[in-house]
Amino acid sequence: MTATKNNPAETPADRTLVITRVFDAPRSLVYEAWTKKEHLDRWCAPHGFTIPESRGDFRIGGKWYSLMIAPDGEKYPVGGVYREIVPNERLVFTHTWEEDDATPEHETLVTIRFADEGAKTRVTFEQSIFRSVESRNNHESGWSQCFEKLETLLAELKTKGKA
Repeated sequence: MTATKNNPAETPADRTLVITRVFDAPRSLVYEAWTKKEHLDRWCAPHGFTIPESRGDFRIGGKWYSLMIAPDGEKYPVGGVYREIVPNERLVFTHTWEEDDATPEHETLVTIRFADEGAKTRVTFEQSIFRSVESRNNHESGWSQCFEKLETLLAELKTKGKA
């Protein structure tokens, strides 16, 4: 889609996804859930999806990769590069779906901000710029499901004394 003055739904701002959630966990634990493989593999895919393969070089310029498999068996390989890492405050990385022919799809930029909200943590998630509003909406659904799983994981980790 190309943006036009007559169709404001196709502007870059409308192809940006912003989700803000408050998690009942300390900021250090929420940040850990975003940065440790054993946690990411448990929550960073929509309901019913599995992550049988993932890896990452957690440093600025380091690459990450995850293979998600949908309940119907369809594979969704995704990866990117870490652009900014500020412990317990901010993560910035690229997000690119990989095609079967190893040609990367459209690249978006993900920025996650972590902030204290009392004893809880406010996470502001931003992903931009999608090719279309439809793609943004599909990602909103997927990320919302991931955040539901993250909330469950954080409650479990707090119960086990990780908080």
